[in-house]
Amino acid sequence: MWNPWQLFYRTALGCMILEIFIHNVAQGLNVCMSGSAMSCEECLLIHPSCAWCAQEEFGRARTLTSRCDLRQNLQKRGCEAHHMESPSSSTTVVKSEPLSSKGSGPTQYDVIQIMPQKISLSLRPGDQTSFKVQVRQVEDYPVDLYYLMDLSLSMKDDLDTIRNLGTKLADEMRKLTSNFRLGFGSFVDKNMSPFSYTAPKYQDNPCNGYKLFPSCVPSFGFRHLLSLTDKVDRFNEEVQKQMVSRNRDAPEGGFDAILQAAVCKERIGWRKEAFHLLVFATDDVPHLALDGKLGGLVQPHDGECHMNEKNEYSGSTKMDYPSLALLGEKLAENNIYLIFAVTKRLYVIYKNFTALIPGTTVEILDQDSKNIIQLIVNAYNDGQPLPGLRKCADLKIGDTVSFNVSVDARGCPTPGTQQSFTIKPVGFKDRLEVSVDYRCDCGCTNQTQANSTHCSSIGQYTCGICRCDSGYLGARCECQEGEAGSMYLTACREAEGKQICGGRGECSCNQCLCYESEFGKIYGTFCECDDFSCARHKGILCSVKYEMVITKCVCVCVCVCVCVCVCVCVKERASES
Repeated sequence: MWNPWQLFYRTALGCMILEIFIHNVAQGLNVCMSGSAMSCEECLLIHPSCAWCAQEEFGRARTLTSRCDLRQNLQKRGCEAHHMESPSSSTTVVKSEPLSSKGSGPTQYDVIQIMPQKISLSLRPGDQTSFKVQVRQVEDYPVDLYYLMDLSLSMKDDLDTIRNLGTKLADEMRKLTSNFRLGFGSFVDKNMSPFSYTAPKYQDNPCNGYKLFPSCVPSFGFRHLLSLTDKVDRFNEEVQKQMVSRNRDAPEGGFDAILQAAVCKERIGWRKEAFHLLVFATDDVPHLALDGKLGGLVQPHDGECHMNEKNEYSGSTKMDYPSLALLGEKLAENNIYLIFAVTKRLYVIYKNFTALIPGTTVEILDQDSKNIIQLIVNAYNDGQPLPGLRKCADLKIGDTVSFNVSVDARGCPTPGTQQSFTIKPVGFKDRLEVSVDYRCDCGCTNQTQANSTHCSSIGQYTCGICRCDSGYLGARCECQEGEAGSMYLTACREAEGKQICGGRGECSCNQCLCYESEFGKIYGTFCECDDFSCARHKGILCSVKYEMVITKCVCVCVCVCVCVCVCVCVKERASES
């Protein structure tokens, strides 16, 4: 059975542990002090709330003072504000021209559709900064539209439907812009096995022996037929010349064609000062990267333009199909907005592609492509997607959209490093240029004193601490390594076999420097004492509740390594104090 004193000590210990637990949960551990930062730069990396005190005289004597702490804690401990190093992230607008309201006309080269145009960020690791970007697709902005069509046999009805597409499409687009140009290209698939018919009897006519359609042209990868032009009659003429072909498997080589249409800028005729639309019309799934290995094509696509003098893709039988990542990169790089115009059964597949290729959208194409004009107009009007898979829908030409962008650095690069990135709407030439520098250095390092008297003239004094020359140690570089031999550590042990400085400090020059604690003060020759480990009652340190059988006592208790009480007692009946 427990006696009253045993019960008291067990209860007090339990209460103290519970109190510490509740304190840590409610307020969180001091991450700055727990990081054991040995320099100002290390302190800044621990957490954005941490600050470093570079003040010369700071902390208690014979205490391993942490100069890295929360700013408010450093102030309470006597650090003056001008001695604190605690940089924060910031944003500076360098260039911000107002958004334009109209696109075409004599000043179209100066049209501005994104604001601001240039900003500078200073980033402290972990400290987030934000800025606003405004985008407006101006009215009457020049438009370049390149129509890329699948000419495999299953698209014969669609080819017949679009033979007069140029005139009708131009009439509709001129309601949106007075500066419209149209181009045309086609694709089938790689002219090699197993993607196409390669037997001798199929070389000139892959439809040979096919009763439903006995005659067609040889298969080809991609063929550029008409550079972008405002002469829409030429589009109609070029379409009317075309004939379908036949490939062997169901998937088509359309992604080869998309990439060439994107990167062969001079051949296609993309204008820098125009909105770039690429319409991709097909009724089947595409081949993807690695499919080329079926035909022995092990070389990945290099993302470059490979057009011969006949305006045909010369790398069709030399390189694999491009990956989705490569397509997305080249479309964004060349400001091209891609519209997948596909039949209803393929909608879900291509919808998934749009999630992986930023700056794309998908529309359902009628079996005979009768709705192609309305499809293009709808896609143009429906607000343009931005990189990051975020989209603003139900917007009209001329509307202004605002985006809040947040940026933070995860760490510090090599000192002096400056980086930059761009933000831009897909299909626009306009972009926001963002330059970045990092706030990883402390200003106090500019006042470093070599061979400082603070450091016994054998070390650098910087940011309030000494960096001793090789072979020296101590808070002021006052000791030399190995000078005390085995006595160096023995003097810091209370008894043989015990921990150095009781495990609550470090031995420096034959004396203990005690750690600082967020719970109170640690002190003593061997850091054996503190002012927070004594028992508590009702939250009061070293407050004792017990029963006296004969007397009533009034006690005054203090915590000096252990709880010490002085009591004045009066003889009375048993009671509680």
